Amino acid sequence: MVGMTGKRTTTAEQAEQAERAETRETVPPVPRGFGLTANGYGSLSRQFPSTPRGARLARRSVVRQLGHWGFGPMTDATCAVALVVAELAANAVCHGRLRGRNFHVRVDYEGPASRFRIEVSDAVLGRTPEDPKLPPDDQESGRGLFLVECLASRWGWEPRNPIGKTVWAEVAAVRPPGAE
Repeated sequence: MVGMTGKRTTTAEQAEQAERAETRETVPPVPRGFGLTANGYGSLSRQFPSTPRGARLARRSVVRQLGHWGFGPMTDATCAVALVVAELAANAVCHGRLRGRNFHVRVDYEGPASRFRIEVSDAVLGRTPEDPKLPPDDQESGRGLFLVECLASRWGWEPRNPIGKTVWAEVAAVRPPGAE
């Protein structure tokens, strides 16, 4: 018989190939790169387009990754991290957008320290975050960094090499009981 490779195969080779295919089907696939390390660390790092859609995708990707790490979508930790990512990504899109450049999101879970470190990088260094203060009640925007300050144990920003800045926040989080 001639296989897809154009090589003639014998009956013994066909049986061996069938056995390998059967073995592959019975063994469930193992997700790669989704779990935490043996020491309890995990990391997600992705770029997104500097658009409102990119900010939504960043938040959704982070929530999905936290689910892989054992944090359900409605846990306090996931909600806090999702809100911080959403606010920092929105700021990157609104205030740090440079045509043709994406923004970068990195979320690290440090299990032994029971915290998440969230970093959102954009391409504009000139507009740096200011100390958060509540705007007047009739103003529709301007509360993002105030929310980040309320949810994070620490936050700040630093210049990014070669261009831009990184705004980071640390959110305390303990893995839920029963998480693997």
